[in-house]
Amino acid sequence: MNDAEESVRGVLAANLKRVRAQRGLSLSELSRRAGVGKATLSQLESGAGNPTLETVLGLSRVLGVPISDLVEARPAGEVTVVRAAEAEVLSGRGVDLRPLRRIESGDAVFELYDQVVRTGAAQESGGHTGTEHTVVQAGRLGVRVDGREIELGPGDYIGFDAALPHAYTALDGEPVRSVLVLQYRAEQHGHLAEAPPLRPAAWGLWH
Repeated sequence: MNDAEESVRGVLAANLKRVRAQRGLSLSELSRRAGVGKATLSQLESGAGNPTLETVLGLSRVLGVPISDLVEARPAGEVTVVRAAEAEVLSGRGVDLRPLRRIESGDAVFELYDQVVRTGAAQESGGHTGTEHTVVQAGRLGVRVDGREIELGPGDYIGFDAALPHAYTALDGEPVRSVLVLQYRAEQHGHLAEAPPLRPAAWGLWH
C-alpha cells in the first residue's frame, strides 16, 4: 500500500466514525440502512477497508453528507495542484472518479471530479445528495435519469437532481472522458474541521 492509499483510508476512517457519531447511528444501524455489511464498515472505520464508489455513495446518501465529507480533509495553501498520476481513483462498476477540488462559495459546496465511464457496464445509482453536473469531453455518453434516456457527445452538458435514480453508460464501445461536478447546499454538508490532514499526493486536494 502506498502513502496516498494509507492517507485516503485514514481520512475515510476518521470521517466516517465522526459523521456516524454525529448522526447517532450504531454500526449495525448504519449497516442496515446503507446495505453495507457490518464487517465491511468496521474495516472502513479501522482504516483497513477498500472502499468502492458504490459503498461511498451509499454511505453519503444515508448519512446525508457529500462524498467529500467522508473521503477528504481540507488542503492547506492557496494554490492546489493535482497530478493525474498521484490522484487516488475511486472506482465503481462502470466509472472511475479522480477527485480534483472542493470549492465552497457562499451557501454552496462544489466537488469537481475527472470522470471516466468505462465500457462493458453501466454505472447505476439509486440517488444521492446534491445536484449532478456532467460535461462530456470525449466519447458518447448515455445517461438515464428517472427513466428518461439522453445521449451526449463531446461538449454536451447535463444537470439533474442527484436524488433521482440515474445511470451512466459508455456508448459506441469507447470509454467516455468527462468532468463531473457535484453541487450541494451548505446545510447538506457536515463540518469536519478536526479531520486529519491529507497528504498532497493522496486525493490531491480536495475537499
